[in-house]
Amino acid sequence: MAMSNSGGVNREHDRSQSSKLTFAILHGAIAALCIWLAFGTLDWPDQPRAGILALCAVLYWLRHLVTLFVLMQRRVALSEVLGLTAFMALFEVGFLLLGSGEVSGTPTPPRLLDWLGCGLVLFGSTLNTGSELQRWMWKMNPSANGRCYTEGLFTYSMHINYFGDTLLFTGWAILTASVFAWPIPIFVTASFIFFHIPALDAYLADRYGADFEDYKARTARFVPFIY
Repeated sequence: MAMSNSGGVNREHDRSQSSKLTFAILHGAIAALCIWLAFGTLDWPDQPRAGILALCAVLYWLRHLVTLFVLMQRRVALSEVLGLTAFMALFEVGFLLLGSGEVSGTPTPPRLLDWLGCGLVLFGSTLNTGSELQRWMWKMNPSANGRCYTEGLFTYSMHINYFGDTLLFTGWAILTASVFAWPIPIFVTASFIFFHIPALDAYLADRYGADFEDYKARTARFVPFIY
């Protein structure tokens, strides 16, 4: 019997429009707060960095809208919405406050490392949402019904979408110029490797059987070409 609940989420198909709309509004409010904090009347020690971090929050919210209203077909419970909203508020506002210099009291001059941070944010976002869009378009074909998707960016990693978010959060933490931001990407990566991926693999193995086992045998699990 196929599992309907794995990796902490309910995988039964359900539009859950009211929950998704609530999630979008709450997350939008967090992004709007970040914009107000960065570009409002407050005087931060590192105003430019605060602005960049606020724009990261807006990018993440825009991607989230695509996920909620285009890509996500599963049931979304209100408890999931509230829990993830609290987590998003923690790291989006927290990253901004760390990067603004409010904690350290001094601005961080622009660094070459910041270019890496921006690149990781953009590349990670592209890997995550791009791979999900490729899978979504493939599933629009009736011949894909009941088959395991192994094409596009998913040929390089079974969970290239999760790897993309690891890069995103790593770049976001770099942009804060603060060591206090690093628990977030470490926590996110660990939750993928030790919780979400094992649970999702079990679900996919149960649903697709030999097709998934063959895909698993020839494809990196998380980091392309490495693991």
